[in-house]
Amino acid sequence: MSDFTRITLEELNHLIEEGVLKMNKELLKIWNEISIKPEKWIGYSYIKEGEEFWVVGKFRDKVIWYNDTEEGFNISNYRIEREIGEFGFEQDELEDVIYKLKNVLQ
Repeated sequence: MSDFTRITLEELNHLIEEGVLKMNKELLKIWNEISIKPEKWIGYSYIKEGEEFWVVGKFRDKVIWYNDTEEGFNISNYRIEREIGEFGFEQDELEDVIYKLKNVLQ
């Protein structure tokens, strides 16, 4: 039997707050432009099809979301609202994902 439990909204908000505190001004500007109130989206993972994950940011065709299976933030493409288009296995902190997004935007 597994001890795995999904992250709560309270725990997720705490991770977001920690990440925001670590961001420099440039990353914080990007975050403030793309962040959304966390919402559950469906993702298709290697574990189970149709699993739900917290999306915390959107920009164009990309979402920033938290993979609580891997315990890290990811950037993924999406085409359909509320559906993560590709599954990520990153274990990044929020500020690292925003830095990666900044590099994609340049």
